[in-house]
This record gives sequence, structure tokens and C-alpha cells, in this order.
Amino acid sequence: MRPERTHRRDIGLWLRINQFIFTQVVLFFREPDWVIYHELVMTTKEYMREVTVVDPKWLVELAPRFFKVADPTKMSKHKRQERIEPLYDRYHEPNSWRLSKRHA
Repeated sequence: MRPERTHRRDIGLWLRINQFIFTQVVLFFREPDWVIYHELVMTTKEYMREVTVVDPKWLVELAPRFFKVADPTKMSKHKRQERIEPLYDRYHEPNSWRLSKRHA
């Protein structure tokens, strides 16, 4: 299990979610750093299905409008230590955005 990390430069949204690779996926026994998935299956945990390993360099090359390489030597100490939490509505619980917390 590795957290998924996504950054969209034009919107400024960071998303960091702990999810698991579905057991029937070939990548189950590997721990790729970056993946793209098609479906999220909700059981006792959140599982990704139809998973593809992604090299982060591809994102910069193929979608430069949304992704850029950050130079850690030019980042402020505050920015390097920053831990970004998912966005949520102040009128709802902090974890209500998670699919596993939603009720059918």
C-alpha cells in the first residue's frame, strides 16, 4: 500500500489518500510509487481496481499544464515540511469526503 499523491497546478488541489491495490490485480505484490486507477471498490478498505503504474516524469511531459517538477532546493523550509490535508466542507465532518464514510 502506498498513498496516492496528485497535484493539479492550475487548481492548487492536493489529494493524498491511503488506498490498497485490489487483490486480483497483477500489481498486488508490488508497491509502485505512482499509479492511476479506474475504479475504487469499497469493502472494509478502499481498493483500487484496473491499476496502471505511472512514471511521474510522464505527468510532467504529457500534461505540463497540470504538473511541474519542484526543485526542493528552491522550496522554503515551511513548504518542504507542509502536510496538506484533503479539502472538506466546514459544515461536514473532516472525513466525510471519503467514499468509505458516505452512506448509501
